[in-house]
Amino acid sequence: MQNLAPAAFKALIDRPETVLLDVRLPEEVEIAALPGALNIPLAELGARVAELNPEAPIAVLCHHGVRSEMAGRFLERNGFGAVAHLIGGIDAWSQTLDPTIPRY
Repeated sequence: MQNLAPAAFKALIDRPETVLLDVRLPEEVEIAALPGALNIPLAELGARVAELNPEAPIAVLCHHGVRSEMAGRFLERNGFGAVAHLIGGIDAWSQTLDPTIPRY
């Protein structure tokens, strides 16, 4: 799994083949979100993993990076080969790339 800082993560999700996976709770996504993200909360990932293509690059984010790292490791153990997570989560994204994304 790649551990990416916000700028490198942005470069990855700008590629059309990359699936952006947000593993936060829906109420968190309502506060702050990146456009085009698929929301599957971490607690539901095991039951919903079939919604993801193991051949596609997956870029995972959460609030501060802990849940996204856990999700990335889960995906790797389940046959996903190209997985990356956002170090520092959407909070780091907001601080370094896009201050219009609310912090919470």
